[in-house]
Amino acid sequence: MDYNKLTKEQLIELLEENENNNGKYGLVWDREKEPEKIVEECDKKIPILKEILDKEINNNENYNLLIEGDNFHSLSVLNYTHRENIDVIYIDPPYNTGNKDFMYNDRFVDIEDGYKHSKWLNFMEKRLKLAKELLKKGGIIFISIDDNEQAQLKLLCDKIFNPKNFIGNIIWHKKTQPSFLTKELINVTEYILVYKRDDSVNFFGGYTDTNKAIEMLNLPNKRCERTFNKNNVDIGNGYTGYLKKGVYGNAELTVELLDDIDVIDGIPDKDIRMIGRFKWGQEKIDQAIKEGAIIYFKSIKTLRATLSYQGNVSAKIKPPINLQSKLINKMATNTDASNELKYLFDGINPMSYPKPTKLIKFLIDSVTHNNKSAIILDFFAGSGTTGQAVLELNKEDGGNRQFILCTNNEGKICEQITLKRLEKVMNGYKEFQALGGSLKYYQCNFVENSNNRDQLYFDLTEKCIPMLCIKDNNFIEYKKTDEYKIYTNKNKTKYSCVYYSLFGEKEEEFIKELENLKGSKTIYKFTLGDSVDKNNFQNISNYKIEPIPYKIVELYKKIVKMSRENQ
Repeated sequence: MDYNKLTKEQLIELLEENENNNGKYGLVWDREKEPEKIVEECDKKIPILKEILDKEINNNENYNLLIEGDNFHSLSVLNYTHRENIDVIYIDPPYNTGNKDFMYNDRFVDIEDGYKHSKWLNFMEKRLKLAKELLKKGGIIFISIDDNEQAQLKLLCDKIFNPKNFIGNIIWHKKTQPSFLTKELINVTEYILVYKRDDSVNFFGGYTDTNKAIEMLNLPNKRCERTFNKNNVDIGNGYTGYLKKGVYGNAELTVELLDDIDVIDGIPDKDIRMIGRFKWGQEKIDQAIKEGAIIYFKSIKTLRATLSYQGNVSAKIKPPINLQSKLINKMATNTDASNELKYLFDGINPMSYPKPTKLIKFLIDSVTHNNKSAIILDFFAGSGTTGQAVLELNKEDGGNRQFILCTNNEGKICEQITLKRLEKVMNGYKEFQALGGSLKYYQCNFVENSNNRDQLYFDLTEKCIPMLCIKDNNFIEYKKTDEYKIYTNKNKTKYSCVYYSLFGEKEEEFIKELENLKGSKTIYKFTLGDSVDKNNFQNISNYKIEPIPYKIVELYKKIVKMSRENQ
């Protein structure tokens, strides 16, 4: 590091950081001598997304996303559109072997480079920090890696995600027929580090061969009230009549019903509220119901209940073991992955060391088994294995998971490999049956970060509309004029309403249009400030409003500042 170029404040910060690390356990590496060019670009250019319409795949289903561009820029955009909204991240970053697999500042990092590990860590830290902000509470990230950087990556992730959120290190048996050319130890495994966003989840996810079932209402606790959603209650046995107020139970359990409830063919007419001794709190019950649980009442007399997923009340949670082996679990290998690609690309394998679909599908299923509307992100998308894995899972269990893939277009990988693979598996290819699904294709583009703030705001407002559609998941154009645009979903239940006139033309027409829309509305209104006057919107129902592009500009400022603090 060239200390002569540092400001007084930066030198003080560096000294304080070194003092804090002195004698403490943790990862220390050389910070960048030169700022990463990709990050520095964001000082002069603000990343946005440009939709490429002729690359869209439309099967009249919900859209998945493919973003072409450097993943730092893609993650910056997603921090606006999907902040704290991603359920699962899987990435397969460069392993930094020194064999032209990792490029940093437009140059491949050589195996003899004395700073090869530091360069890789600087590169990964910035992207993992952005990725963490995308995960929901309870979200999980999987990171494939091998021995070259596994130890360093573990310590880096401990720093970013916190050691207490480390779930485990999955050992993946990558090949069954190793090469015997080496005189040293033959390596047939790689690793997948697993972290959760925070401690709002308490287990890996409950991957099971059957379904998950948990006994409720069977352990004594203090007397308290619980509510059970009537849409997720099954009284069972064709019971018809009233559940009367009163105390039910035996010496081990007493429950008092708070309301008379009419039950017709096992279905209650309103939510069931009870006072009693419960094993689960209301928050946990609500979360389980949100994930698809049904409460089965085992006895009308005792009101003992069982919480079940998909009707199987006898199944047990069966988390996966951390060894995923061809021998133990019939897990796919690198050879299987290569054969998959060869089939889709007429005998040619267009990618080195792809991951098998079965492996990625196992990881995603393990944490979305009971959340079939999950959003899955892969920002080192490569050939698109993660996308195929999501589509296959949806086909198998009727899920509605969505994937977001990000990759650069070096060697036209995004256009000629990722997109082509997704097109073939969505629409069908040779004997490969169509998996369905639709796709939107975007390129990372830029708006010049002019010193003239007004000009920057004008330019950005005009070009940020694709980001707003992605943010709200509204892709169907409902109305378009020179002053405003309105987008909706296929059911017309929600709308993205963008008013981008610089001088207020047709604002009354825009407001009248909004008054006639049924469903929820997000209004994006151009302003040079950080707020919007809501007086003109008093007759509009069920809406929220956001000034554009203020929030976008402020977010990018924070991202650039955070990335520089890493240097």
